[in-house]
Amino acid sequence: MSFKNIFDAQNWDETKDSIYHKTSADVEKALTTKHRTLEDFKALISPAAVPYLEEMAQISRQITQKRFGKTVQLFVPMYLSNECHNICTYCGFSFNNKIKRKTLTKAEILEEVTEIKKQGFDHILLVTGEANHTVHVDYFIKAMEVIKPHFSNISIEVQPLDEDEYQKLQQAGLNAVLVYQETYHRAKYKDYHPKGKKSNFDYRLETPDRIGRAGMHKIGLGVLLGLEDWRTDSFFCAMHLQYLEQTYWQTKYSLSFPRIRPAEGVVPEEQSITDKELVQLICAYRLLNEEVELSISTRESESFRNNIFKLGITSMSAGSKTNPGGYSVEEGSLEQFEISDERTAKQIAELISNNSYEPVWKDWDKTFQ
Repeated sequence: MSFKNIFDAQNWDETKDSIYHKTSADVEKALTTKHRTLEDFKALISPAAVPYLEEMAQISRQITQKRFGKTVQLFVPMYLSNECHNICTYCGFSFNNKIKRKTLTKAEILEEVTEIKKQGFDHILLVTGEANHTVHVDYFIKAMEVIKPHFSNISIEVQPLDEDEYQKLQQAGLNAVLVYQETYHRAKYKDYHPKGKKSNFDYRLETPDRIGRAGMHKIGLGVLLGLEDWRTDSFFCAMHLQYLEQTYWQTKYSLSFPRIRPAEGVVPEEQSITDKELVQLICAYRLLNEEVELSISTRESESFRNNIFKLGITSMSAGSKTNPGGYSVEEGSLEQFEISDERTAKQIAELISNNSYEPVWKDWDKTFQ
């Protein structure tokens, strides 16, 4: 049994139609009920909920403060490699993009760590392209050997792996795995991922199940907002989250909200989700799920990030570089996508503090396990 069994029983077009036919009465019911369901979530992300956005934001803020307090966790991504064997039509690392490829050595990783630690971070996210012959489990374990002494929490966002490989990484000290389905639209998925291992929709869809069975501490989910209808994609992501929480109940979960950004060799289509709609989506997730961590990256603008952490977001990246060696080794190398908020970690921490929130640099230690 995996999420695929549940997913295969669903129909994209019928689900989309159901969302867009929700009424104001459905929204009002979702706002007042104590135990919200996936049907309530449909109402909260529907066009009918737009006039209720202020009320949704107020409830989201109250729920978040009740569960997480007035805190925002800070983390930083470190790109280990931009080598990739997949062709993805929206990504700067895509195999068909003729860019300079680089995979960090142990010495270069240590240089990056030294620069990142100067900024105060204790949570780090390791990111690579998907190149199984270069950045594989053995490489990740060796990289973690260099990184572990300096950070309390290590997460990865790399290619989907087999269950036994996740077990090896968990035993080596990995805390969390982030894996985005990109889009749950099975037919369109192939258009966006025509070649490479990533073109296997089902293998990617079942990745969180493999992570859960491996006993990982936390799993991160998300869709790439802008590929397909954001409401329908987000509903399937919410369904996926609910299944995982019920199946792997000892695992923590997080959600991220990446929007398509310009990248080397890639000109994205017109943005299909506005700032206002993204606020609606974030608040809808919080109203559905009080426990899930909600994360926002430096893909978003300064003005958007200045306010969204007060409405439901619990973690933010800061001072990000999206190229291997960007913090110290190769500052001018090509990025996976453009950063929008280029403020330093110190500036983001000051922003949080000036709004009477607490920036959290460390909330987990390996001794807790």
